Amino acid sequence: MKIQILTIFPEMVQPYLDGSILGRSQRGGTKLEAVQLRDFAEGKHAQVDDTPYGGGAGMVMKVEPIYHALKKLKPFLKRKGTHVIMTSAAGKMFTQKDAQRLAKEYDHLIFVCGRYEGVDQRVEDYFVDESFSIGGYVLTGGELPALVMTDAIVRNIPGVLGNNETLADESHNTEGVLEYPQYTKPEEFKGWNVPEVLLSGDHAAIARWREEKRKKGSLGVVQK
Repeated sequence: MKIQILTIFPEMVQPYLDGSILGRSQRGGTKLEAVQLRDFAEGKHAQVDDTPYGGGAGMVMKVEPIYHALKKLKPFLKRKGTHVIMTSAAGKMFTQKDAQRLAKEYDHLIFVCGRYEGVDQRVEDYFVDESFSIGGYVLTGGELPALVMTDAIVRNIPGVLGNNETLADESHNTEGVLEYPQYTKPEEFKGWNVPEVLLSGDHAAIARWREEKRKKGSLGVVQK
């Protein structure tokens, strides 16, 4: 899989893509890249934003640079094709099911990161396949949501975690169910002890305890 994040701040994005599990996934063949949107802007100042028609505060990201960028980036087509995603407060809520679906159904994902007061609506109307939000709050830009979604998606690529059991037991892989509590050494700390059942060696009892302790979680954050 190839994932590209189109942003005016690639220097903020690329270090995260190159670290930890995402970095390891690249050594295994996944391609993760932050792409500078200004490289596709016209004029001496490589302007990517302008004042909104109809008036209003702030600036709006222009349609032309995003169009030229997507035209250049989209030729990376393989058997499952390219899917363009925009980060948007008005997008649908991103869930674990979306992460699993995107990892399975596409070879190439492109994230378009918004900034300022928003993105020219023609981008979403004509170039974008899906728009996602990661919560009912406002962020300065789309870079953090794009990284959150990339992290969740890449974890679902076969072989990235190296242990299929790790993925199977994670929170939200069963709808609405969170992972059981975890403990490690030391067995006792300041009088706080690890539950005895986890020290018993009785795998059936441990499995029952873990099932009982799984928390019912909610995936629903109300989106304005």
